[in-house]
Amino acid sequence: MASSSSPVARLLLLVVAALASSASTAAAARTPRLANGLSFDFYKAKCPQAESIVLNFLRDAIRKDVGLAAALIRIHFHDCFVQGCDGSVLLDKTPTQDSEKAAIPNQTLRPTAFKAIDDVRALLQKACGGPVVSCADIATLAARDSVHLAGGPHYAVPLGRREGLAPAPATAIFAALPPPTSNVTNPPQLPRQDQPGRR
Repeated sequence: MASSSSPVARLLLLVVAALASSASTAAAARTPRLANGLSFDFYKAKCPQAESIVLNFLRDAIRKDVGLAAALIRIHFHDCFVQGCDGSVLLDKTPTQDSEKAAIPNQTLRPTAFKAIDDVRALLQKACGGPVVSCADIATLAARDSVHLAGGPHYAVPLGRREGLAPAPATAIFAALPPPTSNVTNPPQLPRQDQPGRR
């Protein structure tokens, strides 16, 4: 009896191992490789409560203004599609440099969304003992949490983005973002993915 169940048990064990291997390979294929410097626990040591601070603030803010969720997602899109997710869309104009906010495609971004990011930044600086969490990561977390609070899925985002120190030039903004006058009958002509110089 033991000898007849042994081959069956070995076969069953082999099938289970193959399925487990296949599942872990499929999961690994779905997980993109992280860019250098990014990790899912970037603030674990310096500000472990960072993500919960952002979520708790937005939960209350979006309850009061449901349109804030879309506005925060839009800021993240406008930041990332120009010169990467560097927070440069958040920079204000100074005497020596312009602001991406003034570019025509960005003029319809909601001031309340910029204020929400500023408010979250102030809360994080107080809780974390200074400017620990980058504005680029705050915008990323705000967009992710807005998706979730608007009824979408919750997903992990890698953190550790560095701040952009200069705004994108107007030519880069116009090349990457559709103008506010675009619509379905007049879509923007974006470069194809296979064209040189496209990220």
